[in-house]
Amino acid sequence: MNQEQTLCQMFVYSLTMNELAARVVDGALELSVVGSFSRVGPALRRRLESWHDPSPDSLAGATALVTGPTSGLGRATALSLAELGARVVLLGRSESRLSELSNALADLTGEQRYPWVVVDMASLASVRNAVQNVLATEKRLDVVVDNAGAIYPERGLTKDGIEKTLATLVVGPFALVSGLLPLLANSPPARVIAVTSGGMYAQRVDLADLQWANRPYVGARAYAQAKRIQVTLMREWARRASPTTVSFNAMHPGWADTPGLAESLPGFYRVMRLLLRSVDEGSDTIRWLATEPDLDPPGGRLYLDRRARPFDRAPWTRLGRDDREELWDEIAELALRETASI
Repeated sequence: MNQEQTLCQMFVYSLTMNELAARVVDGALELSVVGSFSRVGPALRRRLESWHDPSPDSLAGATALVTGPTSGLGRATALSLAELGARVVLLGRSESRLSELSNALADLTGEQRYPWVVVDMASLASVRNAVQNVLATEKRLDVVVDNAGAIYPERGLTKDGIEKTLATLVVGPFALVSGLLPLLANSPPARVIAVTSGGMYAQRVDLADLQWANRPYVGARAYAQAKRIQVTLMREWARRASPTTVSFNAMHPGWADTPGLAESLPGFYRVMRLLLRSVDEGSDTIRWLATEPDLDPPGGRLYLDRRARPFDRAPWTRLGRDDREELWDEIAELALRETASI
């Protein structure tokens, strides 16, 4: 064996050992939960797995749509996609905040390519109006980031007669993606990315009572159930849309320091504040999913820190194939019902 062959073997061995070390550390972080979801996770994984950031023009010519873009993870996502060259369509409830963000993105990039649409994701009529607006103004749609969310302290119904949490996090986004699917399909390879939450890992879905009509309502639990439904539907989108040019995946941002977390879970926020991820660390996997060239359709996976993760951590939360089909049918029926006026 000559010296060149020996050096090549040593190099391959070094790569193998580094990959093994990264997997061992990643597995240990996952088992610890706190290590995985906190700022420790991305700090170690970035170093051990040699993460590479996308090129500055990786989304040049592409169009992305972000719901809930005016604060927290949504704002960080809009900023990062704009920096990568994308035209970013901003969907949110506040006209003034959307306008401010659009102007901030234009100042950042020196280009006016950030249209905005006022939409209430809890209102089917509003969502459908937003879909028609996007279809009328956009020639292509490469990325949809389903990020908008809210925790309601008390149970309430929308004008469409749907429990507010389910309407905002599940039914509205389902109607949005359904309406935009033709545009996505004509913009290969398009991606739909759903932003979930760690709370969904401990919450089962009550198929007989999705809207909390027959059990005590707890805002955080309703939110967690809606997030689990959201992730489940990403799997069904991927299965039902195949073969397609669109990828459907969910991502978990870890525990990120956002205004929503501080407001909805103040006790948890106080205890964990020093370990919380920044919004940039939390949104990193969204940016990666939007730009990674090797993510072939149809997807159907859940990602944390650029790696596919299990959908379930507790056996009692697992939904089988029949359950997922029943859930899809019920949400589809809600999303397609006649709407109330805005």
